[in-house]
Amino acid sequence: MNPTTLNPQEIVTSIIVHEVEPESVEQYEAWLADIRLACSGFPGYLSTDVIRPVGMSREYATIVRFADFRSLNAWMESEVRRQHIERMRPSLRQGDRYEIRTGLDFWFTQKNSPVKVPTAWKQWLVTWSAILPLSIVVPWVVVPMLAHLGFAHDSFMDKAAVTAAIVFLMVYVVMPRYTRLVARWLFK
Repeated sequence: MNPTTLNPQEIVTSIIVHEVEPESVEQYEAWLADIRLACSGFPGYLSTDVIRPVGMSREYATIVRFADFRSLNAWMESEVRRQHIERMRPSLRQGDRYEIRTGLDFWFTQKNSPVKVPTAWKQWLVTWSAILPLSIVVPWVVVPMLAHLGFAHDSFMDKAAVTAAIVFLMVYVVMPRYTRLVARWLFK
């Protein structure tokens, strides 16, 4: 899948929550690798992130992204996924719980989500701390490139290209990794 052809508003995310029996954690970790590999073979697959339990929790949150709803639905309703879930079902305390979201909703969960929601100030701080360095570095790279192509400095094209690059980096590069990196603090 070529990320430059993706429309961020069409990207669909499934947040899957599994509470794993304590004696099955090792088995579940191996199963995660298997199901991730199976998922990655489906058309439209973009990425998978896993937020592991913190503290005494046994709850895993897996975030799976696809290019569009049809592709995600093909995976979620597939026989391959059903077989994987059935294999692990005896070790899942509350079964296979998931919800589907579109666009940029996958960064932070809603209040009615089974996944613990970070406080608003933590969401703000994480988002701001990711955008700040991008808003400094991206113009240093994009504006000279546009000037070389003949676009006037401080034009609409400068601003459009800079913001497009920042949003692209936030959606596809920074936030998936950054939220995973700070998950222990963010979801505490």
